[in-house]
Amino acid sequence: MTMRLPRLSIGPLTILALLLAGSGALRFGEAVGTAMALQAEKPEHAQSAPLDCPAPPARLLEALRTREAQISAREAALNDRQAALAMSDQAITARIAELTAMEASLKETLALADGAAERDLTNLTAVYEAMKPAEAAALFETMGPEFAGRFLRRMRPDAAAAILSGMKSEAAYSISVLVAGRNATVPKQ
Repeated sequence: MTMRLPRLSIGPLTILALLLAGSGALRFGEAVGTAMALQAEKPEHAQSAPLDCPAPPARLLEALRTREAQISAREAALNDRQAALAMSDQAITARIAELTAMEASLKETLALADGAAERDLTNLTAVYEAMKPAEAAALFETMGPEFAGRFLRRMRPDAAAAILSGMKSEAAYSISVLVAGRNATVPKQ
């Protein structure tokens, strides 16, 4: 058995539909061709030409120029101020270095002076200790109680006792009170 294939029938409607479709394709192709031809005739720069914008109002333009001038002036003033601050900073840094050097020199001088004054007091205390107690007592009675008390605190206890015993009782009492009360106000805790 052989199989038969169905027969295709082309009717008048099919032929009419094919003719209409062909006609539409020709018209569409003609329109595309015309569009492409027109496109080829236009120069490239014609497509990218900017739109004409209206000029800004004169008052707006003047306000923007004024504002720009103000900002430029302010920027120049800030630059000047920054330069002045940098110069001031350098001057202050140099002055601080000078003052630090002067302070170190002054500390050395004071240390020398304090050392010399301490040596002088030590020598003078040794002189008072070497004096006869009666002569030293007469000298200590003429001194102010605070001044005499400073020397007596620096002396050996036996020499200070000998000098105090040779002094009048009022003077010896005043000096003793000052020596004893010297550390009375120091905090205990």
